Amino acid sequence: MKPQHRSLITSIALTLASLGLAFAPIPGTQQTIIVVAGTELQEPLQVLEAKFEQEYPNLRVELKFQGSQDLVNRYIDNKNDFNPTILIPAGAGFIEELGDRWRTQHNSDPFYETPRPIAKTLLVAIAWPERGKILFPDGQFRWERVERAMQAGNWSDIQGPANWGSFDFVTTDPTRSNSGQLTLSLWSQAKLGGNSLKGNQLSDPAIPPLFKLVKRSVYQPPRSTDVLLQEFIARGPNDADLATVYESIALYRWQQAGASQGQPYQIYYLNPTIETVSTAAIVRQNVDPRMAKAANQFLDFLTQPAQQTVFVQHGFRPVSNSVDLKTAPQSPWNQQVPGAKTDPAVQITQSPDRNTLTEIIRVWERAQ
Repeated sequence: MKPQHRSLITSIALTLASLGLAFAPIPGTQQTIIVVAGTELQEPLQVLEAKFEQEYPNLRVELKFQGSQDLVNRYIDNKNDFNPTILIPAGAGFIEELGDRWRTQHNSDPFYETPRPIAKTLLVAIAWPERGKILFPDGQFRWERVERAMQAGNWSDIQGPANWGSFDFVTTDPTRSNSGQLTLSLWSQAKLGGNSLKGNQLSDPAIPPLFKLVKRSVYQPPRSTDVLLQEFIARGPNDADLATVYESIALYRWQQAGASQGQPYQIYYLNPTIETVSTAAIVRQNVDPRMAKAANQFLDFLTQPAQQTVFVQHGFRPVSNSVDLKTAPQSPWNQQVPGAKTDPAVQITQSPDRNTLTEIIRVWERAQ
């Protein structure tokens, strides 16, 4: 090789090396943001983690996933073997609960700034199509028909084929998961015939028998909503007939159901239903201002339209008004998911207050 060629190659190599050093994180400067989120956010956050780290090479995101009630309890009781930077449970009520419990114990504010909404979803029901047609012949979800089926026990007792066996309803553990709490809240509200539910109403004589019936029917309920849905799909008809889950994961996993069971499940919108808003908070404990600034960059990133579109692709409703469910690329609302609606004709309410949800847990634990 001629000396001038060798010199040129060496020059190019040195230039490329210097560019690599310019864009690579300087040793000792990379920060790790530990995010603890509800399991319903696992799929989109894993996609966005890689995207964020590509855009911000000096910042690394480490994701942990827990049921929302578990998330609050483990943080308050200091039962994690890591130090969270950001907490994102399924609903704002969990952030409120965590804040109240922390202030009571420590007399200080647990968060750096006002918690921020990240994504939204609704509580829905899913059923295998042929079972849904018998359970809800008019196509409308009704709690009283679910209760009647649970009391009957077998499909043959509610005009279903005898070979379908027992009627199997599934929901998550309300002591650990938000969707289980919301399920019991809406069911209790329907049982009492009201437009809302307060904690003191749970002392009504009609409620303990209902909780006892549900508890007996959902023996060993899953700890989180995404775990529930994966089990629902794997078990299939005859082992799991009807479940309450978030619309987001119902939309995201419907193709998996078709591949596994040869048919997708049908989505039913509860009326009324509850909107849950995944809400992120940057915590103060073991998080210095420099780390809090990095965490704030991550939350800014999540709420930008491009990232909100990723949430839509995973079945969530955006918190950004600039993202449309119908026109977003790869939107599941454009994929003819059975029962899916961008604007369901149902009443959408907010989650019950923390005192009511705490009372739901108490009544559930006492149900025998």
